[in-house]
This record gives sequence, C-alpha cells and structure tokens, in this order.
Amino acid sequence: MRALAGHRAIWPLLALALILAVDGAISPGFFNVRIVEGRLFGNLIDILYRAMPTAVVALGMAVVIGTKGIDLSVGSVIAIVGAVITWRIHSGDPHLVVLMAALAVGVLCGLWNGFLVAVLDIQPIIATLILMVSGRGIGLMINLLYGGTNPSFTSPLLQGLSVGHIGLVPTRIILGAAIFGALWLLIRRTALGLFLESVGGNSAAADLAGINARLIKYAAYVICGFCAAWAGVVLAADTHTSDPVSIGLYIELDAILAVVIGGGSLSGGRIYLGMTVLGALIIQALTTSILTSGLPPEYNLVVKAFVVIVVLLLQSDNLRAALSKGFTGRKR
Repeated sequence: MRALAGHRAIWPLLALALILAVDGAISPGFFNVRIVEGRLFGNLIDILYRAMPTAVVALGMAVVIGTKGIDLSVGSVIAIVGAVITWRIHSGDPHLVVLMAALAVGVLCGLWNGFLVAVLDIQPIIATLILMVSGRGIGLMINLLYGGTNPSFTSPLLQGLSVGHIGLVPTRIILGAAIFGALWLLIRRTALGLFLESVGGNSAAADLAGINARLIKYAAYVICGFCAAWAGVVLAADTHTSDPVSIGLYIELDAILAVVIGGGSLSGGRIYLGMTVLGALIIQALTTSILTSGLPPEYNLVVKAFVVIVVLLLQSDNLRAALSKGFTGRKR
C-alpha cells in the first residue's frame, strides 16, 4: 500500500475517479453511453471528445517542459493555423494540401521558437511570448487578405477529422490516440526521449556527453508546434471558421496545468506522456462537472484552481512526508 500511495499516477487517478463519482451522484444518468446517429454518445465520451485538443497540445508542451523550456505561443499557433486553413480553402487549394499546409505552419512556428531559444539563447518564456502576443494579430491579418474578419469554410476532409466518426468512435478521439501513440514511440522507443530528458536535466552535461543540446531543443519546439497545429485543425474544423481572437484562448495555460497535474516539473528532466493526458482529462472532467451540476460557468475557473491545488498538494513529496510524520508522532 505504501508503494502504491507513492506511485506518481495514483493521486491524479483518484482525483479523476472522485470527480466522476461526484458527477454520477449529481446526475444519475451520467455514466450512460448510448448510440446516437451511428456514434457513441454520453458524458464520458464527451469528456474524451472535448479533452482531445488540450491533450494533444499538452503532449507537445510536455516535451518542451522536459527540456526545461516552455511554450506560451501554442494558442496563437492554433489561431494562425485556423486562419491559414480558411485562406487556402478560399483560394481553391485541394483540402489535403490545405491540411499539409496547416501542419507545416505549426512546424514553422516551432522552428521560429526553437531558433530564438536554441540559437539566440533567449529565455523560453520570453521567446515564446513574442509569438504569443503577435500570433493572433497575424491570424487577423491573414483573414484580411480575402476580406473577412471571421470567414467561414466547408471542408469534408477536415471536418471529418474533427466532428466525424469511424464506426462508433468519434474521429478526433482516434486521431488523438494516434498522435499519442506516435509520440510515445518516438520518445520511448528511440534515443530522442533520452536526449530530451538529458538536455532538460543538465544541458551543459549533455553537451559534454556529445549530445547536441541546441538541436534537441529545436526538435522539442518543432514537436510542440506540430502538436499545436493538429489541435488547430480540429478546433478550426469544429467551428467551420477562422476566429483568431477566441480560438484556443488560454489553451496554453490548460496545457501547462495538464503537464504539472501529470507530475511534470517545470525544472525539466522528465517527460510523462500518459500522465499528461490524464491531467487533460481531469481538467475537462472538472469543466463537465460544473456544467452538469448547473453552477454558472463563472465558477469553472475557481473550482478548477481549487482542485488543481489539492491534486498538486497530494503529489508533493514534502507534504506527504510531513503528514506521515505527523500521524506517526500522534501514534507514539
């Protein structure tokens, strides 16, 4: 039991289970899953469905944080991707080409951030703040190229990736699982994961060991930009429009929260992909809980902050040691 209590995953899992149990008590039919219009439908499916964009962004964020960096620009990358999708569709490009262009934009943004951090040695929080501030303005400028502040579009391919379904399962859940699987193989079945964590643990020591720390940091930001681009494709296709002002708003904060709830440390050195996804599910489950309970949406941020604090305190080794010492002292 002591080993189980000390496992990194146990407290986030208990938090998620408790949130879902409270939901079940508030809404008796909360756990019902049924088939509607040829696809699975229910609150649990909805949590997975709506958590997917945040989870994908958080996976890229986990990689960057593993190198002792951070990327505040992911929300702006999503805004730029949405604007580029609408622009190229209005220009008549084939929709598969539009998808490739959207992903290329995410990679380009990652290269820009990586250049500022790895080559110019600018602090990551400042380097990525540049694109965070300017990115939504870039999206609005792209919109103005063809005369619309919030232009809409139609794309069976992109909307199929976002709101479609394969069999009974929503496509975006399958897409999220595929991205997770590909990233897990890249991080855990190649040397890249070891290099990323080595650079995050001690960049100078990694250089002395023959690891090109600058190149590894570049790779981390490119991966993060690529993940943000996929989230941008899903979110833009979901709303059928380019809205740089509000699309992906504050998603960078939820992504960082998901990484931290999953046990990641901003000091770098470790990457927890599965735990990061669990953190994103906890965040979305909290949002769903508030909507299910009938509380005003304004309570969302306050309740989310409270639960996050509780989960982080439970994950704290120092707090658990102090509580254990206190209980031991009482028994004596």
